[in-house]
Amino acid sequence: MRVTPRRLAIGMSLWAPNLWSGIRIKRFAEDWTSATVELHVNRITRNYVKTAFGGSMSAMTDPYFFMLVMHQLGRDYVVWDTRGEIEFLKPGRGVLTAHFDVPAAKADELRERARGGAKVLEWFETDITDAAGDVVARVRREVYVREKKRVTAATTA
Repeated sequence: MRVTPRRLAIGMSLWAPNLWSGIRIKRFAEDWTSATVELHVNRITRNYVKTAFGGSMSAMTDPYFFMLVMHQLGRDYVVWDTRGEIEFLKPGRGVLTAHFDVPAAKADELRERARGGAKVLEWFETDITDAAGDVVARVRREVYVREKKRVTAATTA
């Protein structure tokens, strides 16, 4: 069974760590160039001072840049999320949203830079916003990309 953007969004929304944290994947673009994720802050998911738990805000941004890159590059590449940074700007309440964008041109650039087995580290950025559009947090995620050894060996032989 092929993983479609819609199936992945539904599956990840139902995955226990996301489900119990109030994280919902609204959509992946059909061409894997973007994703939208929401964090629903409620009685179960809020912290001691009744705002979004910082760990949940970080978790809502964890795999999406790497997944967008991975699906665009295909099976010939190793892609990992290597590290992240988050700057909390104001308390998060209600529904928080993060949009992730990896344009096809960026994926093509990463593919070219990783050609021959080179290790590529690339930072991606997004904001987490509240329902009013105010920025609650700024997030950076580093993604690792490398062409798989079997592909590199086949092209140099």
